[in-house]
Amino acid sequence: MQAAPLHVKIERKGEVLCVTFDRPEKKNALSGPMYAAATGALQDAGSNPSIGALVFSGAGGSFTAGNDLADFLSWDAAAGELPAFAFIKALARCETPVVAAIEGIAIGIGATMMLHCDLVYAAPGTMFRLPFVDLGVVPEAASSLLLPRRIGMAKAAELLLLGESFGADEAMRLGLANAIIPACRLQGYAIDQALRLAQKPRASLLAARRLMRGGQEEILARIEEEAHLFSAALRSEEARSAFRAFFEKQS
Repeated sequence: MQAAPLHVKIERKGEVLCVTFDRPEKKNALSGPMYAAATGALQDAGSNPSIGALVFSGAGGSFTAGNDLADFLSWDAAAGELPAFAFIKALARCETPVVAAIEGIAIGIGATMMLHCDLVYAAPGTMFRLPFVDLGVVPEAASSLLLPRRIGMAKAAELLLLGESFGADEAMRLGLANAIIPACRLQGYAIDQALRLAQKPRASLLAARRLMRGGQEEILARIEEEAHLFSAALRSEEARSAFRAFFEKQS
């Protein structure tokens, strides 16, 4: 496996591949190289039979603040697909079980990727938010399809259209998280659960997972539709104004 680029740490714990977003000074906001490293880890897991599960986590007390908005603003459509969408597609296609250990903040993709994880554990005080509409873009990761299915249309509208924040307790109540685990034990607990998955009879586990999830075609088609609308919105003045307002608020 190639060395991970700066800001993503990738290591083996037995049969588990651990992927840690490691850019704490930016609350682990995801840049193009970080997405590429995470995408590579998903692809490595799929091609390596010795890897039985993956664990995603964040360093420094945050999971991820979502996409690095400066990275988005500098994106040139001529350069091809946004790295974020390559990561989302790899996550949706991943046949290896995925576990998430989430603490601090999980914004944007940090929240929508939960919909593609098999097990999600959150620390007390974790805050989730889906601010896509507020930023002048549209939801991604097939969340416009999967979130209403998971939690109902009314609640999904609160989260995706109003962009309301919600905490770990609400994530549990909505069925988006499996358990709330103290931050000091969170990553270790997630790895232990991933090891349990990795030690199950592999063919049976993967077959059960496919049956639970259903076909990938509909999900991948929605990801493509969202990506097309997202990319168009990203070039709009509405989105750029929203991004500028965000940066002004941070300064």
